[in-house]
Amino acid sequence: MLEFNYKGLPWNIIFGAGALQRLPEEVEKLGFERALVLTTPQQQSAGEEIMQLLGGRGACLFSEAIMHVPVQTLEAAKSLADEIQADCTVSLGGGSTTGLGKALAAQKSLPNIAIPTSFAGSEMTNIWAVTETDRKVTTRDDSVVPTLTIYDPELTLTMPVGFAMVSGLNALAQAIVNVATDKPNPMVASMALDGIRALVSALPRIKANPDDIEARAEALYGASMAGAALGTGSTGLHHKLCHTFGGIFNTPHAETHAILLAHSVAYNATATAEGSQRIAGVMGVDDAAVGIFDLAGKLDAPQALSDIGIKESDLDEAAAVTTEKPFNNPEPVTIQKVRAMLQRAFEGLPPTST
Repeated sequence: MLEFNYKGLPWNIIFGAGALQRLPEEVEKLGFERALVLTTPQQQSAGEEIMQLLGGRGACLFSEAIMHVPVQTLEAAKSLADEIQADCTVSLGGGSTTGLGKALAAQKSLPNIAIPTSFAGSEMTNIWAVTETDRKVTTRDDSVVPTLTIYDPELTLTMPVGFAMVSGLNALAQAIVNVATDKPNPMVASMALDGIRALVSALPRIKANPDDIEARAEALYGASMAGAALGTGSTGLHHKLCHTFGGIFNTPHAETHAILLAHSVAYNATATAEGSQRIAGVMGVDDAAVGIFDLAGKLDAPQALSDIGIKESDLDEAAAVTTEKPFNNPEPVTIQKVRAMLQRAFEGLPPTST
């Protein structure tokens, strides 16, 4: 007999080419008058365009968002929000900027509007994080889910193809961990599988033709479905590892996901045999972990931790920190098995469940 519990998140989404132009009217509908616009330093000029689009409702631009939401960055943004008496934030960018907006929502009760320009998918989750003293601490809180998310595929056209690939693999991870699970939820899995289908279809087409707006739109949709699955589903070893590497070694978030995903799926393969087979079926491969590894290779994504600055001597610390506190995972987590898995990921070897 099928039994499950499901609680949706308060999503409010506008999706379509040119949707960005609806921002001013939507901000007015929501009653906001002093928006703090958030970007990374690299997207400062795009943030200035958002300020112009908002007109008098754009109060100030904060262009210092960076990966993993360091506590110092969060404190600086909080001070500016107080100074200008912001009544909302508008986050333009990928996971770094969305993450800062969500942290401000959690700590300042500021409604946040997300405008994704990557395939991070984090705008669909209730997970927020802050990094302090080399530890990235994550929390779930429905209040951080954006008040409005505007998906405009045209905004992803400026995303370099190499980053688009790893960003898409990051999103793929959010979906895959909610199918390759020992406690499947049919509502969550349906979104996750649709996200996997869209991403696996779109990413190779974007690589072949970076200007393919239809493929960009499909990947953006896939990322939103993957994020929705993570937002209403669960995490496990894979996300724990990625947060460990990000917190301690400041590794690039999307690339870390791209490298570790296949190995995490292989680690849990025995405990998640049915879910792993469903993933393989959607991907059109025989083995989910190997299929993910091969896909990353075809997309020219990094496949070794050594490619992103990790030294072999770092692996012991990463394994120890990952396993220092218990967490939910389909397969029992031991420091020895995690260390062995990280060795293969360090060397860029194909994944194995043994």
